[in-house]
Amino acid sequence: MELALLSQTARALVADGKGILAADESTGTIKKRFDQIGVSSTVETRRDYRHLMFSAGGAASFISGVILFDETLRQQGPDGVPLVDVLNAAGMIPGIKVDTGAKPLALHPEETVTEGLDGLRERLDEYRSLGAKFTKWRAVYRIGKDMPSRACLAANAHALARYAALAQEAGLVPIVEPEVLMDGPHSIERCEEVTSDALHTTFAALAEQGVGFEGMLLKPNMVLSGTEASERAGVEQVAMRTLACLRRCVPAAVPGIVFLSGGQSSEEATMHLNAMNKLEGPKPWKLSFSYGRALQADALKAWGGDNGNLEAAQAVFLQRARANGLASLGTYA
Repeated sequence: MELALLSQTARALVADGKGILAADESTGTIKKRFDQIGVSSTVETRRDYRHLMFSAGGAASFISGVILFDETLRQQGPDGVPLVDVLNAAGMIPGIKVDTGAKPLALHPEETVTEGLDGLRERLDEYRSLGAKFTKWRAVYRIGKDMPSRACLAANAHALARYAALAQEAGLVPIVEPEVLMDGPHSIERCEEVTSDALHTTFAALAEQGVGFEGMLLKPNMVLSGTEASERAGVEQVAMRTLACLRRCVPAAVPGIVFLSGGQSSEEATMHLNAMNKLEGPKPWKLSFSYGRALQADALKAWGGDNGNLEAAQAVFLQRARANGLASLGTYA
């Protein structure tokens, strides 16, 4: 493991004013997004939609890297140029989602463990040969009665740590994503408690597996009230509680924390990130973004499956990318 090179890539992904575009939706997930705008999900429409974001002029001013799905990493654009080459030419770093999804956790109804470790070493070697420089693996935790269980926390932490070790062994920066879901009536205090448990368990497992913290990034949820909570915490409270949780749980050696948007609206995700970066006090890591829907939703509607709307959709995408770039500096208004 060449930790210095991994650290260099990790720092580039959280360069000042930049964050990551998560364009790694599975075929099933992107079909649901396309269904909402009445567009058929085909190899060509998925390619055209992603290509419009990757080729948007000036995107690299705000987007440091892009997480791809397996299909996209192998695709060529409408002009025959591989999409990886489109990203490299624009100055954005290609990455790849490597887990195979959350599956039911045995003997623990309603809980999941993320799978994909079988054959991962070989897949990582192939992804590196195809041009990927970093990777991502997502674990999911539900808040409910007696959830998440210790078994769920431990199983997912172990999988995240084994994945991260394999990625670093292959010369790829691992993005570690332990996501506590917003779904439910829980309070922001309960979300903070569960997020702390997930982060503590994850970093203990990462340390056991010998993962170099300097050569990884963390992609956590923000500390939020549940979607069905009777009272929803405001922007400042979310920022203060999230930052307090991270200070307790995340080693200073980690170069950056790139938040997921996790069910928030585009504007909410931007405002929360901005508020965190404006808060006083120590922040040993960069606080940035790795957003999917919060960067894409408006552009997807503007595109609507019609490549005649390409420039309008790109303009909408760039507007949201710029807003989050500013939020990563605490200067969004």
